Amino acid sequence: KLTSITIPSSVKSIGGSAFWLCPELNSIVVEPDNKDYDSRGNSNAIIKTSDNMLMVVCRNTVIPNSVTSIATCAFSGFEGLTSIAIPNSVKKIGNSAFRNCSGLTSMDIPDSVTTIGENAFSGCSSLVSVSLSNSLTSIDNSLFRGCSNLKSVVIPNKVNTIGYLAFEGCSSLTSMDIPDSVTDIGHHAFSGCSSLVSVSLSNSLTSIENSLFQGCSNLKSVVIPNTVKTIG
Repeated sequence: KLTSITIPSSVKSIGGSAFWLCPELNSIVVEPDNKDYDSRGNSNAIIKTSDNMLMVVCRNTVIPNSVTSIATCAFSGFEGLTSIAIPNSVKKIGNSAFRNCSGLTSMDIPDSVTTIGENAFSGCSSLVSVSLSNSLTSIDNSLFRGCSNLKSVVIPNKVNTIGYLAFEGCSSLTSMDIPDSVTDIGHHAFSGCSSLVSVSLSNSLTSIENSLFQGCSNLKSVVIPNTVKTIG
C-alpha cells in the first residue's frame, strides 16, 4: 500500500530492487541536495547521479532524456504498466528490467540501445509487438520467454546470437526470419511456439541446438542451410 517515497539528502546507497513490487507507488522525490541520487525533471524515479542509471520507478515514472541505463528489475512486476517511452539517451536495459509487466502491450526500443539483459521482457504476457534496436548484437537468454501474445519480432541485421529460451512459450508467434548475421541460436529458443508455421534460418548457422523447435505443433516448414553440421 506504499504510495510515496521521499529520499533525504543523507542517503548514500540504495540497494537493487529496494522498492520492488510496490504497485500503488505513484510519487518518488529525492531531496535536491542529495549528492548521490536525484529525481531530475519530475521523473518520479530514483536516478543514480554518477552514472545516470534509472534505479527505482513507480507507475507515474517518466524516463528523462539524460538517463543512459535502466537498472536490473527496475520495472519488474509492474502489472499496471501498459506503455513507457524509452529516450534515445538509453544505451543499456538491465536483466529482468520489465519482467512480468503483464499489462505492457508494445515496446519501441531506440537504436541507441546496444545491450538488453536476459529475461528483460519475459512474462510480459500482453506484449503484442516489439521494435528492437538496430544496434543490438544479441538477443539474450529468455528475453521474450512466456510472451504468449507476441505476434511478430524483426531480428536486427547486426544480431549474431539468439540465446537459449529466447522465445520459449511465445505461442502467438507465427513466423520468424533469422538474418544471416546470426551464427548461434541457443537450446529451446523457440520451444513451445505452438503457432509458428514457418522459419527462415540463418545461412551462417553451423548447428541446430537441442529442443530448438520442441512443441512447435503447427510448424510446417524449416529450411536447414548447408552450413549446418549437427542437429541436437
